[in-house]
Order: sequence, then structure tokens, then C-alpha cells
Amino acid sequence: MENLSDYKEIVDVIKASGGEAFKRCFQCGLCDVVCPWNKVRSFSMRRIVREAGFGLTEIESEDIWLCTTCGKCPQQCPRDVKQIESGVALRRIATEYGVFPKSVTSIRTVSGSLIGEGNPLGEERAKRAAWTEGLQVPSFEEGMDVLYFPGCYLSYDPRLKKVAQATARILNQAGVAFGILGTKENCCGESIRKTGDEALFRRLAKENIKTFIDQGVKKILVSSPHCYHTFKNEYPEFMVHFEVVHITQYLLELIRDKKLILKNGYEKNVTYHDPCYLGRHNGIYDEPREMLNRVSGIHFKEMQETRSESFCCGGGGGRIWMETPKGERFSDLRLKEAMAMGADVLVTSCPYCIANFEDSRLTMNAAEQIEIKDITEIIQEFI
Repeated sequence: MENLSDYKEIVDVIKASGGEAFKRCFQCGLCDVVCPWNKVRSFSMRRIVREAGFGLTEIESEDIWLCTTCGKCPQQCPRDVKQIESGVALRRIATEYGVFPKSVTSIRTVSGSLIGEGNPLGEERAKRAAWTEGLQVPSFEEGMDVLYFPGCYLSYDPRLKKVAQATARILNQAGVAFGILGTKENCCGESIRKTGDEALFRRLAKENIKTFIDQGVKKILVSSPHCYHTFKNEYPEFMVHFEVVHITQYLLELIRDKKLILKNGYEKNVTYHDPCYLGRHNGIYDEPREMLNRVSGIHFKEMQETRSESFCCGGGGGRIWMETPKGERFSDLRLKEAMAMGADVLVTSCPYCIANFEDSRLTMNAAEQIEIKDITEIIQEFI
């Protein structure tokens, strides 16, 4: 802080930001018990909440930036402290004052890319639909069954483009009338909101909403649980409502309706990782499992921490853009768990999870031991 008056002003804002949420906490510590950080380092959400209640939070500390918004502590909290909302409120204050520790300064670069190109990856907007090259993927027109919204990572990341391409092939195989927005598509804004940049989130959301309305969009199909959560649960704050469907829900519907017929022959040991924003935040657990079990020959086995108790990959809350030191990566622990139980394939349904698991697979020299697959890629192999 430049001077004491600046600090006092921030203290007043912190006291006001948490409202009753900070005051409700009676320091039981259940949030710390279930927090995934405490498997790799010492971290206390309880301490952050306690200090914030008195306006004593150290805004320049990296602690308020560690939360992955995985949702484990809110489901255990007996006092409804709203740890995620409270933590994001503190991040908003830091963002407004431009106070960032060195470990999260990358957020500034991400914000610039979102403003200029509509994505967090520094890629050109003009190339947003480049993943469709060689595929039959039309531009969305009013009257189509669904708008397919691949999101930023599936549009640009070399590994994750394969998931968008697999999705397009499946939809075409099933005869679904779908289209994409291409260069008209913006980031959904979920992760930047969780880092505290509310103004940028609202800008992205309003631009997307205008585009959806102008294009006559009624039903949105998404691959990312983060897009799903945002369109379904956060865009209604702007007084709009679109039907939002995650790809795991949609593909299972196509299989049940026999629009997709699965072939036999996936003789591999498979386990499934529940993404936080698909599972804990939105309760979608059964659909991906039913799909996997419909693939004849598959040997499916659950990991120890599964469904509502699933371990976090570490990518939520904007952490996907922040550097996490080796030895503190949740994805390393999850990959070790999958390999220890003899899985040949770790399947999930979130781009952040795939990105983190693929990174761990390389840094752990496990490329020959286990595959990382989006569930869409599994289904594509057997239609």
C-alpha cells in the first residue's frame, strides 16, 4: 500500500464485502478438513474468513488466490458461510485496487486477451473456428436444433481441439442440425469472474447474450462444465434464460433414442473423474457413467474419491491461468490415484481437467502408462 489511508480504505471495503457471510462463521474448521490444498501444502480458508470478518485480510498475499472454487467446503459448512462468494469478493477488491502477488500477475495478460480477442489464450478471434477445417460444421442459423458452443480451450488448444472435432463428428453421425457462432463467440466469462474481475465478466456476458438473442438461439450445447454453469446459473442474472445442455447429457439422450449405436470392443480399464463444475456444482454424475457402461467390453472402476467427494484437478477459480509449483498440483495426485488402481484410461468431461491431467502425464513421465480422454472421444471411437 502506498500509505496508511489506502490501507484503511481497503479494510473498510473488506469488512463490507463479506456482509453476514463472514460473521456467520464459528470457526469449526470443516472447510480446512475437506480442502484439497491441505493434501499438498498448508492452507486455511477458515483463517481467511476469520481475518476478513475483522478487515484484516492481507490483500497482497497469494492465499486469497489459491481457492479453486471446487465446492467441497460449501457442501460441508454448517453455517452457510458461502466461502466461494466470500473469496471472490476479496479478489474483486484486489482487482479494483490493482494489487496482485507475483504468482497471479498472468491474470492481467489474460484480461487483455479477453478484451481484445474474446479468449484468454492470446489467440486471434479470426481463428476461433479454425478447428472445423475439413469437417462439416455450419454457422448457426435460427431454427437449428442446437447451438454448439465449444468454448475457448476447445477452439484453440491443440489437444482440446480434438474434443471439439470429435463432438462435431458425433453430431453429424446422429443427424443433429447444429451450428456454431465462430468469430461471434466470446469466452463465457466464468473464470475471469472467479478471479474478481466482475466488470469484464459482465462485458463478456452481455456481448454473448446479445449475440444469442440476435441469432435466435434457444438451446445451447456445451462441452465445458464452466460454460454450462455460467450460461445456466449466472446468465439468468441478466434476465435471460436459455436451455443449456452439457455434452454428456446430450450424447446419452442420443444413445437412448438410438440415434447413436455403439459398437463393441473397448477392452481397457477405465476410470472417470468428476469435474467440480459438472458434479458438485451442478449434480451431473450419472449421465457420463451410464454412457461409459454402455460401451461393450469396457472395464469401468470408480476411484476412491468420486461423485460429490471427487478430488479437484486444480483448474477452477482461474487457477488454470496461474502457475502452480511442482509438488502442489492436484492433477498429479489424481493421476497417481488412477494409475495405482490399474486404469489404462482416465476419462473426464472438462477441458480444464484434461489440460491439467495431460500436463501431469508429461511431467510425471507417465505418457506410456495411461491415456487421458474426454468422454466424447471415447464415444466417437465406437459409433
